[in-house]
Amino acid sequence: MKKQAKGIIALSAVLVALLGGGFAYTMLNPSDKDTNADPTEPALLATEARGQGTLLVSDNGQEGTVKNVAVKNSSGELSVVMLSMPDKENNTGAKYTLDGYSDLNVNTAMVGTLANNANGMQAQSLVAEDCSDLEKYGLASPSAEVTISYESGTSVKFFVGDATPSSADITYVMVDGKKDVYTVNTSTIANYSRSYKDFLEKTILEKPSDEEMPIVNSLRIERGDMDSDILIEYDKDKKDAHAGGTSSPHKLVEPAESYLSVEKSTDIISGMFGLYASDIYAVHVTDADIEKAGLKEPFCKVTMDCDDGKSHVLLLSEIFTDDEGAKCAYAMPEGGNMIYIVSADSAKWLTVKPMDICSRIMIASYVWNVTDLSVSGGGESAEFSITPKNKDAVPESPTADDFNVKNKGKEFDAERYRLFYSFLVTTNAEEFALDVPVPEGEPMASIKLTDSFTGKTTTYEFYEDTFMRSLIVVDGKSKYYCTKSYVDVLTENIRRISTGEDYITNW
Repeated sequence: MKKQAKGIIALSAVLVALLGGGFAYTMLNPSDKDTNADPTEPALLATEARGQGTLLVSDNGQEGTVKNVAVKNSSGELSVVMLSMPDKENNTGAKYTLDGYSDLNVNTAMVGTLANNANGMQAQSLVAEDCSDLEKYGLASPSAEVTISYESGTSVKFFVGDATPSSADITYVMVDGKKDVYTVNTSTIANYSRSYKDFLEKTILEKPSDEEMPIVNSLRIERGDMDSDILIEYDKDKKDAHAGGTSSPHKLVEPAESYLSVEKSTDIISGMFGLYASDIYAVHVTDADIEKAGLKEPFCKVTMDCDDGKSHVLLLSEIFTDDEGAKCAYAMPEGGNMIYIVSADSAKWLTVKPMDICSRIMIASYVWNVTDLSVSGGGESAEFSITPKNKDAVPESPTADDFNVKNKGKEFDAERYRLFYSFLVTTNAEEFALDVPVPEGEPMASIKLTDSFTGKTTTYEFYEDTFMRSLIVVDGKSKYYCTKSYVDVLTENIRRISTGEDYITNW
């Protein structure tokens, strides 16, 4: 290399030292007076920052196996201990946990960063040698003090200071024994300033894989603002393709029986699996912690019984607003040793109402499961009987051509019957009418059907409640309200059964 190039590099190194690190670049001027310059030499030379690549934390110059780590920061002290040695045959590293938290669900992968991130840590630059003003770098009162101990017996202690003024991605550090201040990537040492809570799993109940997901046999919600519990049960009849109704395999049992909307009820039924907390309120909980969180007599209690024989009970406090204005609640598995903070949006059991999860479908029997159907209203009536043409060979997906239909004993068009029944299943319950007295007198309209699949006969009667609303009485008990205009269309369609007119399908 020519003398001039060497001089430029030397000058660059001086500039780097004066500027405190980083990369310095020097352009070689191709018109330089040195006519003997080699044209193949690079036009751009880079010099490393002073101290770049200095190995700060190691086992005598090697990335040894970390035995334990002691961390002190503003949140307290952490002690990282090894769970298992590295397994070279299976190419797996050592595993670590937090000492004193073995009874809790520790995120071992997260804890592992405390052992691995600083092991072999190299400096980006040396910014102050034998520094006399550690306050300038946040090292007079460091944000974290870390001691890494190796299996060999070697220990290295270092201190974490402030982020650099130029970039939050770079932080000052100092190794014990010297007052040399270096910079390193903030991401390498960020976890050493964290609280123990950051190393605990915030998933309250782990979600099994799809293959191992149990069936929820029942889910009960007990809540302080409800007169009656919400009870949902698994409906085994819904497993059959011809069961009819919605595709939800569950049904509402209390405070009233009703079909469920799959989209609206899934988070309620199985939402406890994978429920994630936004924060942790207390660990190794005491009776005082439980009482302070409002869980001694919880506002809400959710009990989920599964077909694997396990029962999961979640206790929830009343909703409160956190410092950031978010709606939250305290949560704890019954008998657990941690109290979590969950968002009200994720813990929907705190606010759900029965009609929020119902499908609003009142009549849901599969059309060809119905063997008898009688309707009346507006002075008109019909009495259908439905039988398969070949009861021993009913197709998997039957149509009207596979059935004989009679109305008051006379042959009736099976497809026209199907169209009328299609209108009936659009009957929508708009809200519950529990404990409402059944009106005296004759109903405006009535429907009675027998379902061969369930073996049940159900009667629906419609009474005028207000100018705009009708009361629906199911098997002699008030159950729902619906819009009165539907009942008006129902009576008109009953009249049209025998006229051949098209049925009305909107109201």
